Amino acid sequence: MNPNLSAPGACRTDEHLLHRRLFLKGLTGGALASVSSFTGLFHNPAFAAETKKAQKHCILLWLCGAPSQFETWDPKPGRPTSGPFGSIPTAIPGVHFSSLMPGCAKIANKLNIVRSMKTTQPEHLQAINLLQRGNPERAGFTRPTLGSAISAALGQLDSPIPNFVLLDPIPGGNEFETFKAGNWAGWLGAEHAPVRLGGEYTQLLAAASDAITPDDRESREILRKFLTSKYERDRKSTVARSQNAAFERLKGMSASADLFDVNKLPAKDRERYGAGSFAQHALMARHLVEHGAPFVMVANGMNWDNHVFQHEIHQMLVPELDRVLFHLVNDLEERGLLDSTLVIAMGEFGRTPWINPARGRDHYPNAWSMMMTGCGLKRGVVTGATDKDGVDVVDSPYSEQNLFATIFSALGIDPNAEYDLPGMPTFHRVENRTAPIRELLA
Repeated sequence: MNPNLSAPGACRTDEHLLHRRLFLKGLTGGALASVSSFTGLFHNPAFAAETKKAQKHCILLWLCGAPSQFETWDPKPGRPTSGPFGSIPTAIPGVHFSSLMPGCAKIANKLNIVRSMKTTQPEHLQAINLLQRGNPERAGFTRPTLGSAISAALGQLDSPIPNFVLLDPIPGGNEFETFKAGNWAGWLGAEHAPVRLGGEYTQLLAAASDAITPDDRESREILRKFLTSKYERDRKSTVARSQNAAFERLKGMSASADLFDVNKLPAKDRERYGAGSFAQHALMARHLVEHGAPFVMVANGMNWDNHVFQHEIHQMLVPELDRVLFHLVNDLEERGLLDSTLVIAMGEFGRTPWINPARGRDHYPNAWSMMMTGCGLKRGVVTGATDKDGVDVVDSPYSEQNLFATIFSALGIDPNAEYDLPGMPTFHRVENRTAPIRELLA
């Protein structure tokens, strides 16, 4: 008899070691436990395998500055608003994308396109706030961003990888730079703020690793943790709690520093994605998700803000985005991760149907497009529509609240849940019980 098989009716060894289905049922139902309670569990192969299957992830490709819907997902061939690039058929019968997106056209049956986003903010800083936080601002309160909300809902036990990673290859950039100086986590606290990598921030890893010897680092860490934890308990100090969270994130990054080094990824993967910093960081996002990161956001400065030379700049940027999405979606699918990883590509609004005197398209929140696929969604759905010139939405207008309700629902997170905020007004993940985009949900 094969020693790895059990007699009929007997517990298999891995089942005997851990009643994993019951455990995971409790885990996904929202049960909370301290990391120390589960010391050693992640070394159990059966537990590790089941946990990996149960994990959900999100990759947000944040196209800051806002791409043109006409040169991506909603071309208007033959119309005055179309621009010079035309359109091509896709794997979805009757659906065309911009001719700049041949890769996405081939895998359109794996993607979902929303062509009817309709939001309210026409300026970058206000629109970034709206599309990162998913609800209109309320004076005096800072709502968590999407990454922080997902960090709080899906954060993994005993993981050295931060729950919210911001890969930021171009840290500078107009209003986005101002936004990044603000509070990402809002009332959720510093433990759900992003860890930023890219540019000068990447140097933090080397500094953390090389500044002192491992023995001295461990001794200092034990003393620091004891003193700050005691202070936090005795004083109920949110400042100490935030400091402890920051140290824990840096410690985790140091322990998993190799995961953040794109140069250690296979050369063939780096070549497939392309040499650009956005492409390389998108590859790193895939790598981090493979190792358990719940939320990874890839930003790229304000490259898409094309008030001048719209066509020339999109001719450079769109093919890179097309290549990244083609490989990212296919890679996740081949690795069995697409069903558990939500991939989103969007900016803060769209671009005008008309061309300005500088041959650019200006800000346009009135009718724009975005892409999402993967976890919890159908595939190959194109929802909503704009008129023949893309001036206005003529079918199924969707707001930022509809979008966030869809994202949370796809990830198995209750979009209507109320935040636990003693002494504060009532807030929900998505206000007004706004409906998700039901056509997209699996």
